[in-house]
Amino acid sequence: MKNVVQALEALYEKALTAAKAHFAPGGKPDGKKLNAEQLRAHGLAYLATETMACRELAGWAERTGGELEQAIARAYVAELARTVRSGLDLGACETVAIEELGITEADLQETVLREEIVAFVREHGSAEAYVRIAHLAREKGSYGELGLDDDLLREVRGQFAKFVDSEVIPRAQDIHRNDVLVPMSILEQMSELGVFGLTIPEEYGGLGLGKVAMCVVTEELSRGYIGVGSLGTRAEIAAELILGGGTEEQKKHYLPKIAAGEILPTAVFTEPNTGSDLAHLGTRAVRQADGSYVVHGQKTWITHAVRADLMTLLARTNPDDPGYGGLSMLLAPKTRLDPAPGEKEFVDPGLDGTEIKVLGYRGMKEYELSFDGFVVPEGALLGGQEGEGFKQLMRTFESARIQTAARGVGVAQAALEDAMRYANERVQFGKAIFEFPRVARKIGRMIARNQAARQLTYFSARQKDSDKRCDLEAGMAKLLATRAAWEAADANVQIHGGNGYAEEYLASRLLVDARVLSIFEGANEIQAHVVARRLLD
Repeated sequence: MKNVVQALEALYEKALTAAKAHFAPGGKPDGKKLNAEQLRAHGLAYLATETMACRELAGWAERTGGELEQAIARAYVAELARTVRSGLDLGACETVAIEELGITEADLQETVLREEIVAFVREHGSAEAYVRIAHLAREKGSYGELGLDDDLLREVRGQFAKFVDSEVIPRAQDIHRNDVLVPMSILEQMSELGVFGLTIPEEYGGLGLGKVAMCVVTEELSRGYIGVGSLGTRAEIAAELILGGGTEEQKKHYLPKIAAGEILPTAVFTEPNTGSDLAHLGTRAVRQADGSYVVHGQKTWITHAVRADLMTLLARTNPDDPGYGGLSMLLAPKTRLDPAPGEKEFVDPGLDGTEIKVLGYRGMKEYELSFDGFVVPEGALLGGQEGEGFKQLMRTFESARIQTAARGVGVAQAALEDAMRYANERVQFGKAIFEFPRVARKIGRMIARNQAARQLTYFSARQKDSDKRCDLEAGMAKLLATRAAWEAADANVQIHGGNGYAEEYLASRLLVDARVLSIFEGANEIQAHVVARRLLD
C-alpha cells in the first residue's frame, strides 16, 4: 500500500508543478486567473485533500495493524488510484478531468498506471473489497480502531458516548420534528461535563485540553444530534476570539463564565448581502463619548440567538475604510431568553430578530437580527483597539473548520450505524437486505470514507495542538468530512428505501442535517479556493 500512496503523492506533485506554472508563473498566484479557472484550481485542492487522506489512513492502518483497518485503508487508497486516472468528483453535478489539472498520459504511466499499482487496485479497489469490509465490521462489531493513542482521550470518548446514548439520542428526533430548542437540561449536563470549557486554559476556568479532545467530544455529540454537537462551537469561537485578541481583563471576565456555561455566546458575523464576503460588511458601530457603541444594521444566519447572552459582533467602526481594516469585534451582551411559543424572543432595546425556518440543523434555531440603535457598553471592544476585527476572526478559522470536520464525522458515523442496523433488521425476499451486495458495498464504502475523514480531522487537530499553522489541513479536513457526512446520509436513505423518506425515521433527519455542513464555516467552494491558493503560495 505504501508504494500506491507514494504514486498518488507523485501524481499530485506533478499536478502542483503544472498548476504553479499556470497560475503562479512569477511565484505569486494570479488571483484573477484563479477566479476565472476555478474548476482547475479546485480540482487541485480536492486531489491534494484525497491524497493527504490516503497518507493519514495508511499510517493509521499501519499503527493499528488490524485486519479490518488494513482492508479499509487499502480499499480507500485503491479507489482513489483507480478513479484519479480519469478525473475527480468535486460534488453534486461537478467533475474535473485529470488532464484539466495539467496531467499528461505520460504522468499517469509514471505513477498510477504502473503495473504494480494497477494490480493493487484490481485486488483492493473492487466492489467485493467493500463488501468484505462491511462483513468484517459486522462480525467484529466495530468500524475500526479510532487511532487515539492517549488513554485520557479514550476515556473522554467513552464518557461522552454514554451521555449521548442515554441523554441525546432518545430526544434528538423529537427536537427535530417539533422544531424546538435543545432542552436546557441537556445544556446543563454538557456544562457539567466540561464541553464549553474544553479547550479554555485551566487558568481561566477551563479543562485545558487540546483540539484532538475537541474533535473527540464534538464527534460524539454530533453522532447523537448535530444541534447538540454544534452547541460547543459557539463557546469555542468566542473563547478563541477572546484568548487570541482580548485584553487580560476581558479574558478574566468572560472565559471562566463561558467555560462554566454561565454565558452562552453566539457568533454574529454574516450579513444578508455579503455571505462569505466579510470585507464588505455594512453593519455600523459608532463609538460614543462614554466609550460605548451604537449599532445599526442587519445580520443573518445567527445560530442560537435567543438563548445567547453574549454576541461576538463584527461591525464596521471606521466608515472611511470600506475593507477589512474598518472592521472591529465587539463583545456585545444581550438578554438570554427561553421563551414559550408565541412569547417575545428579543427584549433588548434596539435589537429584534426573525426566525429563519430551516430543513434541518434545528435545536438551536437560526435568526436574522436587526440592530437599530442597539447599545454595546464601554469595554466591549475586543482587545481595546479598533480595526482588528477581521484579523481576530481569522485566527479562529482553523479551529472552527476542524470542529466542523468533527461534526461531519459524527453525522457520518450516525448514518453508518443507522444503515448497518437497518440493513440487518430489514428482511426482503427471505433475507436481510445486508446480504445484497450493493447494500453491503454502500456500507463498506461509508466505513472507509468516514474513517478517512476522521483520520484527516485528527491530523489537522494534532497540527493545531503542536502550534503549527494548519489552515491548509483544517480546510482539507472540512472538505472531506462534510462530504463524507452527505454521502453517508444519502446512502443511508437509499438503504432504507421508502422508509428513509419518512419523517419518523432517523435517516430522513440525518440527510437534512448533513446537508448544511458543506455550506457553513466557509462553503466548500470557498474552502476549495482557499486550499488551492495555499497550495500555490
